[in-house]
Amino acid sequence: TWRSRRGRAAARRGRVAGMTDGWTPTRLDLSGEIRDGRHIQPVRIYYEDTDFSGIVYHANYLRFMERGRTNHLRLLGAAHRALFEEAGAEAPGFAFVVRSMQIEFLKPARMDDVLDVVTAPEEVKGASITLRQRVTCGGDTLVEGQVRVAFVSEGGARPIPKPLRDAMQADRDVIADGT
Repeated sequence: TWRSRRGRAAARRGRVAGMTDGWTPTRLDLSGEIRDGRHIQPVRIYYEDTDFSGIVYHANYLRFMERGRTNHLRLLGAAHRALFEEAGAEAPGFAFVVRSMQIEFLKPARMDDVLDVVTAPEEVKGASITLRQRVTCGGDTLVEGQVRVAFVSEGGARPIPKPLRDAMQADRDVIADGT
């Protein structure tokens, strides 16, 4: 059992009793991964994510998708805190803002499901990025969305920092090439 000596020892080593692959969670795992130009963020559904009928409340998908976008930026080397500190002097009061969003709810997720939030750049412009996002579970697409995010400072659109724009463009090119 979990409370057994073996279970406690496995937990101290970063493994759950009974697991044979020796997987150890790391902070990087919390940010998901970029694979084939797409960011993949796993999300487990908890009781707090569901409504009275046991399915995920629709607004929570927006939170999951925000996590996917944030961690996509983080893995591209643009952690929000560092980005805010760097850009603060160059573009005071800057922010990424959701300019527009289209979303389709296709199937429900339920408590204990493990979802993948897949984020991929679709269009990269000077001051905005359009991202295609999908929430899947076991190969089924549950939610599809398209999000346009703008970079603003001092009340107006500003160019996205070039390193970030280049990294997103590179991901988009990988997807377009099918590699």
